[in-house]
This record gives sequence, structure tokens and C-alpha cells, in this order.
Amino acid sequence: MGLSVKVRGQSIATFRFVEVHLMETLAAWIPTTPEMEAKLLFGEHVWDCAEHADWFGKRTHELRLPLHHSLRPGERYLAILNCVAAVTDTTERIAGFYEVVLPRFGGRLRSYLAETDRLMDAPTVRIIERVLSDHDRMIRQSSELIAELPALGRRDDGFVRELATQDAAIDAIIAAEAGPACSEARP
Repeated sequence: MGLSVKVRGQSIATFRFVEVHLMETLAAWIPTTPEMEAKLLFGEHVWDCAEHADWFGKRTHELRLPLHHSLRPGERYLAILNCVAAVTDTTERIAGFYEVVLPRFGGRLRSYLAETDRLMDAPTVRIIERVLSDHDRMIRQSSELIAELPALGRRDDGFVRELATQDAAIDAIIAAEAGPACSEARP
């Protein structure tokens, strides 16, 4: 049967929120990252995340939500995104973003693909497949940068393990939207 239109809309709105958050994280890191090579990597990937957010935002409208609607993920997942955004060390930024956040978010996107009706939700499937392809490229480019500049790969493994453990403990990132609240009971 697949997912309902409501669940699909909430999922896509949440995916949009995540991509906007990732875009804003990378954009905030650019001026505070001393290594030019890392700045260039982040700069290219800001564009990728912005594109993904735009694709998801247009899809929300097709799923009966406002154009470019975003839905905050669950608080535990948002805490992980905010934790990574607050990192100041370049090596930990790269590790947290490219070794934990992107791959695990990709896993969630793949789970969505496994649950949805690929025919009824074909536009979303195409968007997610393009996003996953970009994520794979982004991760590969970060690995290539570390191979070129091994000092950027010398990070705190404990930070990466803890981040991955916290993320793995979260079953779902989608927080259902509350319906309209009634301010008063009618007589």
C-alpha cells in the first residue's frame, strides 16, 4: 500500500528541514575554517544541500503542503544536527558531517524508499535517488580531500563514535505535525 500522502508530506518536509540545516551549517563553517581546501569543499556542498532543499520544498507543495514547507525533526535528531553545527575543529567538522550525518541521513532516505510505493510516489523517489547520488559524491570528495591532506583526517574517534551511537539510538526523525488546535470548545 505504501505511505499515506500525509506521512509522505511530513517526511519530505522533514528532509527539507535537514537539508536546509546542513546547508546553513556548511555556510557558517566556511568563514571560520582556516584550511582553504576544506572551505572549498564546504562551499561546493552548500550548493548541493541548497538544491536538495529546493527539490524537497517543491515536492511538499505537490503533497498538499505549502511550497517549501519545512518540518522540524524530532528533538533528539535536531540535537545531533546542532551538535555537529557547533563543532569548531575542522577535522571533527569533516568527520561528523561526512562520516556520520550524511551517511546516516542517507540511510534514512533509503528507508523511506523501501517503505513508499515507488509508483505512486515516483517524483519523490527520483528526488531522493538524486540526493543520495549527490551525498555519495560529497562523501567521496571528503575522503579524497583527506587522502590528499591526511592531517584533515586526524580527528577524535571518540567524538565520531559517540555521535554515531546517539544517531543510531534514534528510530525515526519525523516528528508529526500537530493539527489545528481548538481555542475553545463550542457549546
